[in-house]
Amino acid sequence: MLLHPLPWPGGKRLAAAITFDVDADSLIRTARPDDGHLRLAPVSMGRYGPTVAVPRILETYRRLGLTQTFFIPGWVMETYPAAVEAILKDGHEIGHHSWRHEDPMGHSDAREAELFHRALETHVRMTGRKPRGYRAPVYNATPGVIGRLIAEGFLYDSSLMADEMPYLLRAPQGELIELPPHWGADDWPPFAHFEEIGYLMPVRAPSDGLRAFFEEYEAARAVGGFWMPVLHPFLTGRLARWAAMEAWLEAVLERGEAWFAPLEEIARHAAAHRDKLRTDDIGFPEQGPER
Repeated sequence: MLLHPLPWPGGKRLAAAITFDVDADSLIRTARPDDGHLRLAPVSMGRYGPTVAVPRILETYRRLGLTQTFFIPGWVMETYPAAVEAILKDGHEIGHHSWRHEDPMGHSDAREAELFHRALETHVRMTGRKPRGYRAPVYNATPGVIGRLIAEGFLYDSSLMADEMPYLLRAPQGELIELPPHWGADDWPPFAHFEEIGYLMPVRAPSDGLRAFFEEYEAARAVGGFWMPVLHPFLTGRLARWAAMEAWLEAVLERGEAWFAPLEEIARHAAAHRDKLRTDDIGFPEQGPER
């Protein structure tokens, strides 16, 4: 059951969005600032995302008639402009994902503000508009980050995990729609093997690793919920994994039960049904978290 169900457009059973975090080689360069550029294996692994995997993913979306959401750090946008242009050309959404994938908990809030606005300027220059959504690196959104999102007129965040459904995030500065991710629907645990930044995962077969996402989808479908995997092109965009995802996606679309949309559209739909949303408060330690 869902405590706060929503009606979905067109009488669809559930809402769905496949989201990609296009981190590229920002990960190794930020984790190892002194010598990351010399570590050619992890650099090349990251570069695979925007140069090989993103074109593959976009081709699938064109064939299936889907528009979805990509979160891209500002540094990655500037380093791989062809990927940005291709994503925009096909009508997909690009969300804010930091400057170079710096963890907001790894420096002062003043430094985070500087990096946040640097990335924001890149978005405006390269896309012609402010992004409407944000996802924090490693999901580490802070009260300072949420306050900046509200001050800059963002519609939604996708970093916090207080529900399976869209909910209203309330802070002293105002409100945002939260579109919650979860590690159970993230491809990092089954597929990431990145010794240089401290991740040594037992890499799983494509069918085994993706099964978790497909089971999450079926659970959301059963109750009329919201399904949103968090994927990375250099992980799930690899040939065998994307072939498995593509085959599953074709079958799901043929059933016609899900409303697939970019996160901005889903957030706008949730905001239009604000009275049905759960409210979660941050920045009010003297109060309870819900009402």
